[in-house]
Order: sequence, then structure tokens, then C-alpha cells
Amino acid sequence: MMPTTMRTQHPLRAYAALAIALMSGFAAAQPYPSRPVRFIVPFAAGGSTDIIARAVGARLTEMLGQTVIVDNRPGGGTVIGTELVARAAPDGYTLLVVPAPFTINPSLLPKLPYDPVQDFTPITLINTTPLAVVVNPSVPARDVKGLIALAKAKPGMLNYGSSGSGGSNHLAGELFQAMAGVKMVHIPYKGNAPALTDLVGGHVDLVFNGLTSAYPLIKSGKIRALAVTSIKRSAVLPELPTLDESGLKGFEAVAWNGLAGPAKSPPEVVERISSAVRKLLAAPDIRERLKAEGSDPVGSTPADFARFLRNEIAKWSKVIKLAGVKAGT
Repeated sequence: MMPTTMRTQHPLRAYAALAIALMSGFAAAQPYPSRPVRFIVPFAAGGSTDIIARAVGARLTEMLGQTVIVDNRPGGGTVIGTELVARAAPDGYTLLVVPAPFTINPSLLPKLPYDPVQDFTPITLINTTPLAVVVNPSVPARDVKGLIALAKAKPGMLNYGSSGSGGSNHLAGELFQAMAGVKMVHIPYKGNAPALTDLVGGHVDLVFNGLTSAYPLIKSGKIRALAVTSIKRSAVLPELPTLDESGLKGFEAVAWNGLAGPAKSPPEVVERISSAVRKLLAAPDIRERLKAEGSDPVGSTPADFARFLRNEIAKWSKVIKLAGVKAGT
């Protein structure tokens, strides 16, 4: 006959297993989101990406009924924060606020600890921000055609500043040179602010700079704007033509932000977030807030954002190879 302890052990185990199964089923059945959502921003607090993340996060908190926490993880040229999301659980609770370097780094930093296509699930493109082609008032060119003519007449005489090698405004300059067939000298700085300071002081001839930060200097006449780098004109300075309009057909080099989760994120969660962001970006107050920052709100489907990312990776790969750009040079 079987001992009493052995006879009672199996029912207890069965009850425990049943309880665990029920609890797991209950957890799985909870609607998303059932706890706070974390936005990883791969920059320090205070920059344009951080501002966008907080604006979107605050409205999503209202819409989803759960707090959206903005978690700044700067470092490594956005690699540290980006890798954190690549390694996170694909449950919709850890999301990356994706900036433009996401599509530049694969060609600039070949030993990335993640694959930008395979390790992420695109959710939506939030906004785009055009750069402005701005020159020191001493530069005689009054428009883009004049700038190109000047650069062709004096190869290597004009120089342009940027926030650093491999950044969006540096690569915009490289793309400009390639499409215009001109040669200028690149002068990298440690950030946009010193580049603009030297532009005002006449130490550099031109800069491809974010329209938002350049706007006060443009309005005061300390620098002169020739064009914007987006396909469409900017609502901030609608009188400025685009480079596309100015003879460089198809030219587009914009800063942007989007949302992505780890690979294999649940499709229903991805669509829930994407739909919510698209809805909030359609709200007049959010649109006006972003436009005040010099940004154009977008709000795309996951498929459209995935296509945008692939196109950006391919475009900047060509520019980086053509120009021989190296990180930190």
C-alpha cells in the first residue's frame, strides 16, 4: 500500500500547478497596458528628441491610462540606449524613441551590438525636422544656385561647420556636395551651438543646421538662410525654398524621431501604440506644439515606418561610403 505522504503529494502538486496556470492565464489576459510604459531616449534630457518624447509620452499617459516614463540613457552615439531596448522583453513596456542616428550608425559604426532591422519592431514615425542651409552674411550667395556657383568657382575654398563627424548635419553637407558636384571643407565641432557661434563670427561660411535653433539668428539677420533640406517647405519659414526646388531634385536630409520596440513585439500591442500616436499627432494642440519646435508631425503605420527606416539606412550608407566618413574624424 502507498504511504500517506506519497498519496497526498500528487494532489497538492496538481493544485499548485493549476494555480500557477490560472495566474499565468490571468496575467496574459490583462489588457495592454496594465503597468507603466518606459520610453528610452538615447540622449541626455533637454534636447529635441527628449522634448518630443515627453510631449508624446504625456498625451499617451492620458490615452492609455498608464504612466509613460521617459528614461534618458545617453552615450555611445545613441548606442547605449538603443541596445537596452534591443535586449528588452518584447512586451510593449520598453520602447525606443528612435532618432536619425539609428539609420546612420549601421554604416558609421560597423560593430554595433544590435541589428537595426532584425532586432527591432517599427511602430511609427513621429515627426521630421528640416535643416536649414544658413550662411554668414559675408558669403555673397543669395540663393542655392549662387552658392553652388560660388563653390564650383572656388573648389575647396568654402567651408561648412557641423555638430560633429557622422551627425545629421555633417552628412547633409556631404549629400549636398555629392548632388551639387562641389567640394567644400568640413569643420566638425562638439555640438551645434559652437558651430553656429563660429558661423555668426565668420569663422565658417555655412552650416546645415536644425531650423529651430537657427531661427532666432535668421530673424535677427546675424545669419542668412538659403533653403531647407526637407522635400516640403517648412511652416516655420514658408518663404524659404527647399533644396529640391532649388535644383537638387530629390534632396532630403531631415532630423526625425519615431517609436520602435524590441523584435517580435506583439502585433496587437504595436498597432495599439501606433494608432494612439497617430491619433494624438492629429490633435491641434500637439501639432502646434511640434510646429513651434520647428517640427512637422507625421504619424505613420508600422509598415510605412519600416520602409522609411530601410530607405534611410540605404541612403546614408551610400553617402558615408562615397564621402569616406569615419566616426570621430
